[in-house]
Formats: sequence, C-alpha cells, structure tokens
Amino acid sequence: MNRHAAVPAPEPALRFPFSHPPQAGHSTEVAPGVYWLRMPLPFALDHINLWAVREDDGSFTLIDCGLNTDATRTLWEQHFERLLGGSRVSRVIVTHYHPDHVGLAGWLTQRLDAPMWMSESEFLMAHVSYGELPGHRREDQLALYRLHGLDAAREEAIRNRPHSYRRGITEPPASFQRLMDGESLRIGGRAWQVIVGHGHAPEHAALYCAEAGVLISGDMLLPKISTNVSVWPEQPEADPVALFLASLQRFAALPEDVLVLPSHGLPFHGAHDRIAALHTHHAERLAEVLEACAAPASAADIVPVLFRRQLDDHQMSFAMGEAIAHLNHLHRQQRLERTHGDDGVLRFARSA
Repeated sequence: MNRHAAVPAPEPALRFPFSHPPQAGHSTEVAPGVYWLRMPLPFALDHINLWAVREDDGSFTLIDCGLNTDATRTLWEQHFERLLGGSRVSRVIVTHYHPDHVGLAGWLTQRLDAPMWMSESEFLMAHVSYGELPGHRREDQLALYRLHGLDAAREEAIRNRPHSYRRGITEPPASFQRLMDGESLRIGGRAWQVIVGHGHAPEHAALYCAEAGVLISGDMLLPKISTNVSVWPEQPEADPVALFLASLQRFAALPEDVLVLPSHGLPFHGAHDRIAALHTHHAERLAEVLEACAAPASAADIVPVLFRRQLDDHQMSFAMGEAIAHLNHLHRQQRLERTHGDDGVLRFARSA
C-alpha cells in the first residue's frame, strides 16, 4: 500500500552509490554480505526494497517480505535458487506490520521453516489488522473519515476499492521472536542495533550496523518521499507527526556517512541532510495547514493543501489520515481550536 504520500523534492546533498536497482529476480551486494532485492507493488509507489544478509555459517537472514502476490512469490523462488543456492534461512526479520513488509511473512516462514523476528506491537497489529477486529475494519476507517468531512461519493468509492490489508498479506505466523529497542543482534557475524521509530507505525524496527556503516531504515528514512504519518480509527486523537519527528532525531545521532538502505528508492549517503529536509518539509506543511485554517476547515478541506495533485481512491485514504494527523498535531499545540458542527463534521480553526 502506498503509505508515503507527501513528496518533497530530492535533496542534492544526497549521494547515491548505486545508480539503478537490481533487476527482477537478481540481487546487488551493497555491503559485505548484505544483498539488495527489489519486489514490485501494484500501486503508484511501485516497488519495495528487501534485504538478505549472509551469516557466518552460510545461512541467510531475510529482512522484510514483500506483498502477498503471485509475482512476489515467483521472484522469491528465483532468489532461493540464485542468491541462496539452497542455503538455509535462519530467520525472517520484519521491520513493521504494513502489508508490503509483512505480506509474505507467513508464507516465507512456513516455506523456509524459519522463525519470524518482529517488535511486539507490530506483531500484534499484523494480527488485529488481518483479523479485521474493532478499530481495524474498513467501516471504522470510513467512520473516521466521515467525521473529518469526507464526502459521500468518495466514501463509497473507498468502501468498494479492491485493496485491503487482509488481501495484502498471508496469515501472520502464530509466534515470533521479539525485537526490542536498543538491543544488539548478531547478523552476518556483526552487531546490529535495533532502533525503534514511531509515527509511521507503532514500533517500527530499523537496524544499524556500525561495523559495516549500514542502516536498514525501513520506512523511517526515505530519500525522495516523506513516509506517511496518519491517524487511524483505533487512536483518533493520536499525534503521529510529533512521534515521527522525535524519532528522526534518533537517526540524526548516527554517523553522517552511514549508508542508508531504505524500503523505497535507492540506497543513499547523507542521512543528516535528509533528516533536516524532512523537518523543514513538515514545518512548511504545518504552516500551510495553519494558514488554511483561517476559517474553520475539516481534514477533507486540508487534503488539497497537503497534496497538490489528483488522488485516486487508494491514495485518498492515506491522504485523509495524514491530514487528520497534521490537524491533531496543531490542536495538541493549542494552535488550532476544534469544533463539532451540526452536520457531524469536525473542523479546525486558528486559535485566537
């Protein structure tokens, strides 16, 4: 799913050591024993990067899984033959619960007889989302958007769109090994630190190896797009913008020359410049939202402020979540006041 809606311009300070991604079914070694795989996505954001690390005993650790599609399965089978060459997979690490990352975790762990490693919140979110439990159903999502001003025609279109979380993943594994913030894992004979980030997902786990100078950033740090930070029905008062910006500062503590391996786009150097650009981007968007609320405005009214292009129904779903997130952030800061209109819609206006 395209959960990365805001598109700031690429930063000229970033350096891309690889000019193009690996071809389908092939891999590129980006650091000693660390391999880059790419899988297709059937969305505007049309790919995801996955990673494989060769262990000292010749086995592999896989990091992220791709979406639950026949095309992804077919490419995995090619990687089993070409890259792994029959080698054992010792574990499957999943950075977070979104479908393009956890999608084939159930299939891979069964197919390879390997355990899944994941943070606890992400494991639980995968299960409640797959089970469509209260707060994680499409109707719950639409009720939130209706409260924030989505019109009836767009609501019906989103209700009838074919994509869903449950279709995007195989049934998640029933058990897992827990990743915890700050712990050190041995992967490929080197120490990798787990860095948990928030805002995009509840407990997103990135992996940093000081010895290799590599950060597997997942969706927390991307080179050309700003990861989506949305409010979802189970936490309608959440402030994911604040969580995301605070999490970025954890990555700012890493060396400037770290090689960032993102889930989307090309690997890059220049993490500090990218983090600064993301802070600037969100500050500018918040200022534009505040200006747009000179008169009372709903999240639906704010979507065109944040996204200056036509959005399909799939993209509109994430755009509404991000608009609500920016309004909630300004409301938490007491820069916006919120009213509940007679028409049942929440609107926000600049504080006096």
